[in-house]
Amino acid sequence: MKSTLSRISLVLLAGALSGTALAQNAKPAASKAATAAAASGDSKPITVNGTVIPKDRGDALFTEQLAQGTPDSPELRNAIKEEVIRREILAGEARKKGLEKNPMLKAQMELAQQAVLIRAYMQDFVRTHPVSDADAQKEYDSIKAQLGSKEYKSRHILVEKEDDAKAIIAKLQKGEKFDELAKQSKDPGSKDKGGDLGWSAPSAYVKPFSDALTKLEKGAFTAIPVKSDFGYHVIKLEDVRDLKVPSFEDAKPQISQRLQQKMVEEHILSLRKSAKVVD
Repeated sequence: MKSTLSRISLVLLAGALSGTALAQNAKPAASKAATAAAASGDSKPITVNGTVIPKDRGDALFTEQLAQGTPDSPELRNAIKEEVIRREILAGEARKKGLEKNPMLKAQMELAQQAVLIRAYMQDFVRTHPVSDADAQKEYDSIKAQLGSKEYKSRHILVEKEDDAKAIIAKLQKGEKFDELAKQSKDPGSKDKGGDLGWSAPSAYVKPFSDALTKLEKGAFTAIPVKSDFGYHVIKLEDVRDLKVPSFEDAKPQISQRLQQKMVEEHILSLRKSAKVVD
């Protein structure tokens, strides 16, 4: 029933972005890892069964751990060294069996490589396209204007047919309890709570609902059914109070992330639109 802030549902980005914070911190973490590795003298390559393991593999794992907040320590370095060795041993055993030639495994490895490149590209895009304070402030002002100055505590009963809604209104007018009649509502989120929708700004609801809600007196219910795309509503207004909106500083991180995600989505859609695709 209630609308929520839109969120990007692109599966492609689920692992690529890993949150704006990771993208913003990736560069500092990489620098920290390189500095720490150089200072410790971890420059000697490791050879496993005759194969020299590139030092960059260990550095990549080390950087990843630092980015996730793991502190540098001898234990961490030893664990990464052991992980690099074990991976090479197991990968070597897989190559002995020729598993890397399996078409399905080759496709999976190519997808994994793509995922790494995509993540790097998206992190770079986020770093080079930051959300300005002015843009965040503009979005904040827009949301605040949409919310209005009041919020309403309400209940509703949602039914399929108008005649059913009229019958419910008739029973309410005869003194039957709203809570009991709400059990026949088809809204699963509120029917077992007496139709309770809690406190919300009118903008949280579809327009026919919010228009009817804001015209009611406290304690009153709609005298005629309210039609929406969901069905027919019988609405009761329980209370009204001033809406407390978070300050810009408190809301800024969430707003900035929302704008960043929107920017990323628009960029991907732009790339898709300009791509030359032959089916």
